[in-house]
Amino acid sequence: MADTAAEFLSLIGLQELEGCLFAERLAVVAVGASPRDKEEGQWWMAAQWAPYQREDEPVQSCILVQTRFRGKKDGVPASSTLKAYVTWQLETLEQEEQESLELTPHPTEKMTHIVSHDHGMTVWKTLQEGEAEPQCQSFSYSRARLQGVLLEGASLLLLRVLARRQTMPPDLVFPAIGTEGDLCTSSYRAVHTSTGASTVWHSSFLPNGRLAQLMQIGSPVLMLLQDESILSKSGKFKPRLPFPKDHLDWEEDIELFSCFLDRKDELQLSHAAYLQQHPEVRALLSDFLQALLLQQPHDPISFAAEFFAHQLPIGTPFASTGAAIPLPNSSPGHPPANGK
Repeated sequence: MADTAAEFLSLIGLQELEGCLFAERLAVVAVGASPRDKEEGQWWMAAQWAPYQREDEPVQSCILVQTRFRGKKDGVPASSTLKAYVTWQLETLEQEEQESLELTPHPTEKMTHIVSHDHGMTVWKTLQEGEAEPQCQSFSYSRARLQGVLLEGASLLLLRVLARRQTMPPDLVFPAIGTEGDLCTSSYRAVHTSTGASTVWHSSFLPNGRLAQLMQIGSPVLMLLQDESILSKSGKFKPRLPFPKDHLDWEEDIELFSCFLDRKDELQLSHAAYLQQHPEVRALLSDFLQALLLQQPHDPISFAAEFFAHQLPIGTPFASTGAAIPLPNSSPGHPPANGK
């Protein structure tokens, strides 16, 4: 697979890539809604020549690929960016992805930074949740394992090339690095992880290589071209879902129902084992419910946050085991619901 992928990339000409260097913008709309009335955000991509230099190395000319997304994911305001420096052979020199979810009161930010070097590639991942300490990890892959590898920025460029060719070679599969930083494969256009899960995208292009529609299968939103000046030159594009929505009665499907039962048993055993190993969990929940029912606050979520923030360190006996833990006081503006 790696040899075939590397050979395919080596046959892409510089002139082909020149025709793929432009900027475009798509509107983010809800699936099934009227696209003209329900714009919920924007997706933007640009590719252009740019200088790239590492410390103590000469400047080299490469292609800078950038994307930006702003919209909502499952009703939560979200944004993401991608910045990749790619050679004209579609080899990634450096790539950085950032994703933010504006969850209240604990916003989440993820960053993945990948750098290519003589020995292969190094991946740094950072997860920041609210005011907690960032969770950082890094790992590397040897160059031997990365032959023909295609990262996200280079993949977006290749899609433009294939769209302008108006052809899709059969069984086109590339080694890739997934969103969690693990090695996986990418077939156009599904990303298959080592866990067996697949992320499938459906892309529709105009003959000039511009995206007309982009969506992740299973996502409640899609990205749609609405620029009339572009559409008028290429003909009207009618948005459509990649697959019709069919009702699925999984309880009547023997295979799906069997998988459900197996997974249910697996989770029940796992949960029971965890609670057996950590008896303090039951004591903690018992303390919380007792405090909640005694005070009956109007804002149970804020009450819970304050309650767990004041818990004693791990190893200290809980209130239900004989130690008294002070209960959070209801704020002056939020007396107990029972009025006591």
